[in-house]
Amino acid sequence: MDVMDQVRVGMRVIDSTGADVGTVDDLKAGDPEALTSAGQEVDPGGGLLEDVARAFGSGPRVHPQAAERMLRVGYVRVDRSGVLSGHGYVEADRIRAVEGDAVHLSVPADQLLDG
Repeated sequence: MDVMDQVRVGMRVIDSTGADVGTVDDLKAGDPEALTSAGQEVDPGGGLLEDVARAFGSGPRVHPQAAERMLRVGYVRVDRSGVLSGHGYVEADRIRAVEGDAVHLSVPADQLLDG
């Protein structure tokens, strides 16, 4: 089973050091078999750039190549708590496991992309 099939909004997010990062605020499953992000747009009517702007905000925080990759492989948007409050994004392939009500990452919190 794909790990993204187990992720739900509201789940706790724990980084690779065991620190509580925040909660899942949004998610999008990608297509890991796809060579490009074609067909992975949230709304095919607006095109990839519009989808990236909508998904990650209009600011330059997430590099377009990173955003395109995240649309292709899938991502989780995290509502971060603590010092790094705000939203962060983690690629689906950086999720180590989903256990109970928690998403466990294979990376530390400082490697989440700002959003």
